[in-house]
Amino acid sequence: MIVLHIPYASHTIDDSDIAAVVDVLKGNFLTTGPKIKEFEQAICDEVGSKYAVAVSNGTAALHIAAMAAGIGAEDEVIVPAITFAASANCVLYCGATPVFADVDKDTLLMDLDDAKRKITSKTKAIIPVHFGGEVCDMDAYEQLAKEHGLHIIQDSAHSLGSKVRRKGQGKFSGQQIWSFHPAKTITTGEGGAITTNDENLYKTLLRLRTHGITRDTSQYINQNHGGWYYEMLDLGFNYRLTDMQAALGISQMQKLPQFAKRRAEIVAHYDKVFDGLPFQVQKSPEWSSPVRHLYTTRMYDKNRRLEVFDALQAKGIGVNVHYIPVHLMPYYKKIGYKPGLCSVAEDAYERLITLPLYPAMTDEMVEYVVSAVNEVMG
Repeated sequence: MIVLHIPYASHTIDDSDIAAVVDVLKGNFLTTGPKIKEFEQAICDEVGSKYAVAVSNGTAALHIAAMAAGIGAEDEVIVPAITFAASANCVLYCGATPVFADVDKDTLLMDLDDAKRKITSKTKAIIPVHFGGEVCDMDAYEQLAKEHGLHIIQDSAHSLGSKVRRKGQGKFSGQQIWSFHPAKTITTGEGGAITTNDENLYKTLLRLRTHGITRDTSQYINQNHGGWYYEMLDLGFNYRLTDMQAALGISQMQKLPQFAKRRAEIVAHYDKVFDGLPFQVQKSPEWSSPVRHLYTTRMYDKNRRLEVFDALQAKGIGVNVHYIPVHLMPYYKKIGYKPGLCSVAEDAYERLITLPLYPAMTDEMVEYVVSAVNEVMG
């Protein structure tokens, strides 16, 4: 048998994407320029928000979203245990405390009931993570936030194009963060964004992206000295995106419908042919219309996970595991978090294997994965 080499995720770049970047390279702006606003508008149009702020990566988006929400020392922020570390690290960056909620056994989304149990007088915000492209029930989270006075930061890094009861994620309150890493639904190389419908948050995010500096005269504290003048109002960062990356993002956004269609085709085929094999797949809740980013499986027999993982890797299938529960990381253990905190997440981790899913997969590649999985797991 011919062995193919198929990663779990990969970007899709064509000649029109390359031409868009080349046009910028031939122009007058390389770093932040006119393509940034155009890209930000494309994001707003897709997710249904009023404002977008493009930044250097998804982690930067989480960081300044947490800052803009006023998260600080003595605050607690609820985060799901199964997510990438950045979802919780952004809380630590602000001097606050992540509080880990367990996940639902079928969807791997944050367990809303467990999140409710972990709200205290110190809880400032909650970060629902739309895992693998499946989305959380944001109507329920909106109600929870309203009852307890919480700020919501949706971690939408996995879920560009996904809808909540047919509504864009940007239709909801608070902030939403996005990632455009090459493994995600579209890519700008590295890159991210924050969306919001709150104008004050938007202005704060713009400053935090660029060293805390503004040239908006309406925000000045001191007297305007002239056309060269600017003011630093916050301790911000250099989290800017380049015009080259934004041009790639604009081109990629135009392909989002076809990317979503191909992902759905592969997921539907996997679901059909894997029915009856000894693993569970991530389920789609009734409120979710997903553009699936990951195809996660959970072995019924966790003792076989390593054997299956290694066997598929040996066949050229670049399987992965999403994710090690954050509170089990050595750093988090060092600062006081202990195993047993989120039992469903910890059990799921011991069974998880992510199979390849990306638009550039040909039918031949998909069938190769199917054949390998059947051979190894059947």
